[in-house]
Amino acid sequence: MKKIAVILAGCGVYDGAEINEAVLTLLHIAKAGASYQCFAPDIEQLHTINHLNGEQMTPNRNVLVEAARIARGDIKALTLLDANDFDALIVPGGFGAAKNLCDFAINGAQAQLNPEMLRAAKAFANAKKPAGYMCIAPAMIPLFYSAGVKTTIGNDVDTANALQSLGAQHIDCAVDDIVIDEQHKLVSTPAYMLAQSILDADAGIEKLVAALLKMS
Repeated sequence: MKKIAVILAGCGVYDGAEINEAVLTLLHIAKAGASYQCFAPDIEQLHTINHLNGEQMTPNRNVLVEAARIARGDIKALTLLDANDFDALIVPGGFGAAKNLCDFAINGAQAQLNPEMLRAAKAFANAKKPAGYMCIAPAMIPLFYSAGVKTTIGNDVDTANALQSLGAQHIDCAVDDIVIDEQHKLVSTPAYMLAQSILDADAGIEKLVAALLKMS
């Protein structure tokens, strides 16, 4: 049975992992006959957002504790992720990917990664193990893959230009499709960067998981 590491960025589209993307990812891994283990950094979120009105809330919350909601408590701190134990990596999106796993949402092309996210992602890249990123999470890709790496966030011009300024080769992609970089064993899909419904998001995520498992 193939084992997939899934890194979550909290719980909730505006300040954490996009819940539909995360759950669909876990569902398709299981339906394909593989297993998964969820991880998240044990850090405070950039901020906590009220998902009813979009306003910032206090007190702030912890990324690992919030991500545990999605994983039903079966989750480990990102410090414990060892790429040697897994066949592939998947990182769902949500603003938390650009706020908690890195600071792309704040600093754009000057973004830096959370140190543990960088360590984990580079470990999979250096071991030439497949990795999948969805929604805004591909914004991290040029921070640990070589220049020219192929990826997508859909077709948002400003975000695509930021990725290209970081060294990525951005490829426009429909919501129900994926972009594969065969050289780097890397798969990406727009998901809720373009999705208007859970069905829209599901189509690309299913393809991403299938492609990743085929590579691993």
